Formats: sequence, C-alpha cells, structure tokens
Amino acid sequence: MTPILELENISKSFPGVKALNDVRFSIEAGEVHALLGENGAGKSTLIKIISGVHKPDTGVIRWEGQPVVFNNPREAQAHGVATIYQELSLYPELTVAENIFMGHAPKRSIGPLKIVDWNTINARALELLHSLNIHDMDVRRKVGTLNVGNRQRVEIAKALSINARVLIMDEPTAALTEADVERLFGIVRILKQRGVAIIYISHRLQEVFELADRVTVLRDGHYVNTKPVSETREPELVSMMVGRTIDNLFPKLDSSPGKTVLEVRNLNRGATTQNVSFTVRAGEIVGMAGLVGSGRSETAQTIFGITPAESGEIIVDGQKVSINDPGKAVKLGIAYVPEDRGTQGLIKQMNIRENASLAVLKALSRASFINFGGERKLATDAIKQMSIRAYSAEQIVNKLSGGNQQKVVISKWLASKPKLLIMDEPTRGIDVGAKSEIHRLMSELAVQQGLAILMISSELPEVLGMSDRVLVMREGHIAAEFTRKEATQERVVTAMMSEAAKVE
Repeated sequence: MTPILELENISKSFPGVKALNDVRFSIEAGEVHALLGENGAGKSTLIKIISGVHKPDTGVIRWEGQPVVFNNPREAQAHGVATIYQELSLYPELTVAENIFMGHAPKRSIGPLKIVDWNTINARALELLHSLNIHDMDVRRKVGTLNVGNRQRVEIAKALSINARVLIMDEPTAALTEADVERLFGIVRILKQRGVAIIYISHRLQEVFELADRVTVLRDGHYVNTKPVSETREPELVSMMVGRTIDNLFPKLDSSPGKTVLEVRNLNRGATTQNVSFTVRAGEIVGMAGLVGSGRSETAQTIFGITPAESGEIIVDGQKVSINDPGKAVKLGIAYVPEDRGTQGLIKQMNIRENASLAVLKALSRASFINFGGERKLATDAIKQMSIRAYSAEQIVNKLSGGNQQKVVISKWLASKPKLLIMDEPTRGIDVGAKSEIHRLMSELAVQQGLAILMISSELPEVLGMSDRVLVMREGHIAAEFTRKEATQERVVTAMMSEAAKVE
C-alpha cells in the first residue's frame, strides 16, 4: 500500500542547532503511528515540517506517492494535514461552532452580499460532533467555559471540518482526566476506522501499546527505528529513545527519616480537604495518590496558603503556624512545585536566570536593585546542579524541553533553601530520561540533604517507586496510609476506589 504521507532524508537546522538529520517517516491511511523520542529529539520540528510551519533544508515529502512542497500551514491544510498541539489553539470567547469553522465558515448570498450562514454552521458542527459519538455538547456554548477534554474534542471536530486525512496529535492526554482519556481513545478508534491517518505523540508508553499500529523513534535529531508495536516492548523503546537502558527508573535510596517537619491535624477547606491529618519527616518522601478530584492538589495548595485552611492545624518544626498566603509558607521553609509548570511555575518568556531567582529576589536585591551578578551565579549553579540542558543562563525558558523547564522550576524553589518541598505531578509531560533524572534528584535531596518531600502523582508506578510512605486520598479525605513495604498496586487502587465500588 502506498503511504498517504512519506518523508525521506529530511534535515533541518536552526542557528547553532541541527534539529533533524536525515530523518524518514511514513504513515498509511487508517494507521495510528506513534512518534517517540525524548524532549529535544526532533519530534516537534518534524511535525512542524509536516504541518507546513517549517520547510526542510533537504529531503523529500511525498503525498500519495507524489512529491509535494508545503510552503505554509495553509498549503498543508489544503492537502488534509491537521495538527492538534498540546496547547490548544481555540478562541475562548467564541462558540463551539464558531471555533470549528473558523476561517472557512459556510456563507449564503443576500443579493450581492455574502454573509455567514449561522444556521448551517451550527447544524454542521452538531453533525460533526455526533459523527464522533459526542452527543452532550452545546455548539452555541462558548469554548472558554468547557473543560480541557471537551476543548480537545472541539479541536478534533475542527480538524474534520477541513476533511483532515492526516491528523497529528501532540501529547493529547497530558492534561486529561482518566474518563476524558478513555473518550479520546474512542474517538481515535472511530477516526482510524474512517481511514484517517493519525500521528500520535506521547510520553506515556502504555498509550502507544494500546492505540498504535507502528512506532517510530527519534533521538538527538536522528532516525533510530520503526517497528510494528506488536513486535516491541517497553524496555526496547526506552533503550531506543535514550540510547541506553534505564535499569532503574525509580532510583530510590534507602532513607532514615528524622524529625517531623510538617504535621497537619484535621485540616479543612471546602469539600476537597476534610479532616485531613498526616505527617512528613525530614529525609522522607511521602507519596500522595488518588483519583482526579480526590483533593490531593487542593490539600497541597491549602498547606502552601494559596487557599488558606478554614479550620484545623498546620504544625511546622513543632510550632503551630497560620499560613494565609504563599509568602508566609516560603518564610516557614515550604516550597511548592505546581502541577502546571507552564502557567503556575514559570514565566516562560523570561530566561533561566530570571526564573531561577524568582523565589529569592528580595535576598538578591538592595534598595530595590537586583544583584545581577548574584542572580547569574545562582542560575549557573542551578544549571550545573540540575544538569539543565541550555546554552547559558540567558536562554529563554520557553525554548527548553519540558524536562528542563521542570528542572528550572525545582531549582527556583531549592534556591529558597526549603525544609519541605511539595511536588505536584513532578514528572508530568516529560520524557523517560528526564523522569529518571528528576527521580534521582528527589531521592538525593531527601537522603543526602534531609529535605522532607510531599509528592503528588497520578502515576501509580511513580508513587510506589519513590515513596517511603503512601497516603491515599478519596473525596477529600485520607482514605488509607501504607508503608513502602505495605504499598502494592492492588492495595492503593482499592483504597482509591473502594467507596465507588460500594456504590456500584
């Protein structure tokens, strides 16, 4: 069968960087083809070439066997290429239907004039959604009022409205709930049955094995291999991506926890934090598991003062404290690495130096003037300590890979010399190599520096692999607590879901 899209010997350079070097890739109609690689491997550059954003320096693109040149995204779109990026490109103040048909709205004639045919737009938008088995969305509703999963469905319907034949999905499940992920998988299977070719990019290897027919791996801008998914296994894919085996993705050092750094007693804040009590000791990693909506992040935000507690006690180093804002938390030695590093952890338009000093600007300033030399040294030391891959401390954070951005966030908070580090989804959306590096750093911070760490994660292997103790939250309560030896997947999942099971 002739591939619908084929790329041969594709190379692309930017100033000082060879992003792609002699890369090849192909996809057939009705195929889900996973594209894997660490951050910085060249995946983004490749999909931007397919989408017409960049033109390759060398190489050939073929569409149904015939050479083509995409000079811009509109030309790629005219052939049937649509891309759904991780950061969705929708207009929040426009309706679902308006977003779906943005740029190609049906029109009707009134005399010499042509005006937008709103009835047709709404009807066709509804038809597209129904074709994807989506029956619970009002096409007249503003997109800004939808959750992430529904916004993503609007993006997919938008792609189908231009008769997309190749659909690129970049980290589509990164911000979705478990239920939204299952709905997305259902839509992907519908599209596959219709003959749409889907290029699927994800750091979650289990998704590759569940959805994809073939997988192509890139590393450092080079093509590594393409294999049928049925003929490979996770360790082989990891080895291809990083160029080495990662024998220990969870390099947990043995710990001997010391004094209690944080204790919360009967903490309450709305429905998401109800009578929560637990401790975290120096040199200890306490993992917090639970389904989305169980109250994990909300409890962490209450401890950090983002949403102050309504009642209960917070005790730091044996002293009862009142934390009404994050500034007070920082003064008490508490740091918080948020779930969404892009909007809550970084100022992405600023450089590493400026971001790394954000938590300690007051200490680096005199009479309102920043000590730029001290700031630069702080950032340079962070780059070395955290193994941040950047050309200098002046590199704009937005140009870094996801894993390196996360390291900048962590370094920012380590600069404040905290006693307690709260890490909410510390490895979300980063590649397997960077995950291993951050896990190693967490273990070293706890064991070698005596830092108390509260880690919130939706990835159960991460919770089990890195925690000295595991807390399970359900419906705003602590449902269970396990030691490292006691914590098994079955026990933790049962504690996460037991109430739901009783209802059923």
